[in-house]
Amino acid sequence: MNPARLLGLPALSMVALSVTSLSMTTWSMAASSMATGPITALQMVELPGGVVRPLYLTKDSPLTPVAPFRLDTTPVTNRQFADFVRQYPRWQRRQAVALFVEPQYLNHWGPDGPQSDQLEQPVTYVSWYAASAYCQARGKRVPTVAEWEFAAQASELAANGSTEPGYTRRILSWYARPATATQPNVGQSPANYWHIQDLHGLVWEWTRDFNSSLVTGESRGDSALDKGLFCGSAAAGSADPSDYAAFMRFGFRSSLKAPYTLGNLGFRCAQEIPDEYADALVDVDGNTGAGSL
Repeated sequence: MNPARLLGLPALSMVALSVTSLSMTTWSMAASSMATGPITALQMVELPGGVVRPLYLTKDSPLTPVAPFRLDTTPVTNRQFADFVRQYPRWQRRQAVALFVEPQYLNHWGPDGPQSDQLEQPVTYVSWYAASAYCQARGKRVPTVAEWEFAAQASELAANGSTEPGYTRRILSWYARPATATQPNVGQSPANYWHIQDLHGLVWEWTRDFNSSLVTGESRGDSALDKGLFCGSAAAGSADPSDYAAFMRFGFRSSLKAPYTLGNLGFRCAQEIPDEYADALVDVDGNTGAGSL
């Protein structure tokens, strides 16, 4: 069977999307020329790219480069995902293929879709497959770990807020808050330096290569990673052993499998920027900056 048909998407140009996971094999999806239909578009911002520090970086490990890209300013909402499943019925709760979603897929919705008070809340109980299909239907994709971490390392005032007093502690306090049955609406938190909201403190978010570790920066998989990484003593080998928030994100992502549907796990979409257009993200003073679409 054509993989795009199985995913409920048009069989157009096919590209291989490789996901490093013991539970998955490489699979193909329609990626370009996708009909957008009535799905409500999210605002995106353009990020100039740069580098991110892999979690388990040592002094001999290289930084991970990040090419310029676009990213949704907020997570996808229940309203937007409801528009998607109306356009692609095979992703409706009762019709989604069991291979791609767990039984609790979209189980926070009512029989006819999200309730009115859920519309602007982040969609959760969606699998990696469902998130990827949504993004592709918009001509986008799920962001990579490196892209997500690059955007999320910004504070409200700086592209990299990790050296600001209290920055890591504030993120940890968000992670420590108990989960609630009702999610807040998206877009309620202060925007960071790139004008992006809700990267911390609302929901965890799927990434394209969620368990292809951004750990040493020296290989794609780092499959031989010392299991002691999850022990407090192992943090001594990290470039920043105090960055427990990064360790929490790594641990959470490593626990995921693509069909998982969790009540605190949502997503947003990203998009490549053509090389010739990315050059325009440097201002007249030679500084890079973000632009809003």
